[in-house]
Amino acid sequence: MANSKLNPKKLLKTLLQLLVTSIALYLVLRKTDVAKLGDIIRNANPWYLLLSILFFNISKLINAVRLNRFFKAIGIELSAMYNLKLYYLGMFYNLFLPGGVGGDGYKIYVLQKNHGLKMINVFHAVFWDRVSGIIALIFLSLILLQPSSFASHLPHLVPYVWVVLVAIYPLALLVNKLFYKQFIEVFTITSVESLLIQITQVISVFFILKAISQNAHMVDYLAIFLISTIATIVPITIGGAGAREITFFYLLGFIQLGTNAGVALSLIFFAISALSSLAGILTRIHHEKSVPDIENT
Repeated sequence: MANSKLNPKKLLKTLLQLLVTSIALYLVLRKTDVAKLGDIIRNANPWYLLLSILFFNISKLINAVRLNRFFKAIGIELSAMYNLKLYYLGMFYNLFLPGGVGGDGYKIYVLQKNHGLKMINVFHAVFWDRVSGIIALIFLSLILLQPSSFASHLPHLVPYVWVVLVAIYPLALLVNKLFYKQFIEVFTITSVESLLIQITQVISVFFILKAISQNAHMVDYLAIFLISTIATIVPITIGGAGAREITFFYLLGFIQLGTNAGVALSLIFFAISALSSLAGILTRIHHEKSVPDIENT
């Protein structure tokens, strides 16, 4: 395990994240009909929510497979089950221990410290895994923005969107060839997996919208969800809470749509993320009591 002693820098980081999260949620909730928001969440259809949880975790399973593919590309052989457990443990650390090592940092720590692997190699695998996801996220965001209300509100930006759509994967491939040659052989398959991860998350959000009976302007809500996910990548809030809500609030306001459904969607998605991340508790217990199936080739 990582050093559990209190680190002033980590404590300060946690306090700052709590502060930013609190301010963001305050700014949103003070302008939101909280009673109506509560009604929307309480009346959500549980069957659609179960489907949302299912597809959310399917996205995480694919994500774990993609990460393991990057590990294999640098010569690290992890069993599928151990890799999955490590991935969910990372989810738990990301959400519930934001001021500490974080999920990515913990995975790097475990593989380097406990198993004698080179930290720089593990870092490259974890980092490029994250970059691959961001590229897919931007790509799908721009696709959904085309038929959304944003295209009609900002028509002068549409040509630039198409330029980015055409260029983003060739540029990613170029960067891969220049700086991460070890991942060239898996570029295509991991790019497809990255798109599948985001698509299954969009399906998860679609079922949340169905659960709260938000059937109009689906494309707008889904596009904003992807944009809000980009906003949560910067670790300035606790598990993305606050950053996603404030993104929904202001972007829905920009296209003149009601904000209650968007804020409800965001809060429910965070709850699903937290619920799924709790699997990391069991993973952590098992991980610490067993020898993983790992081989450094």
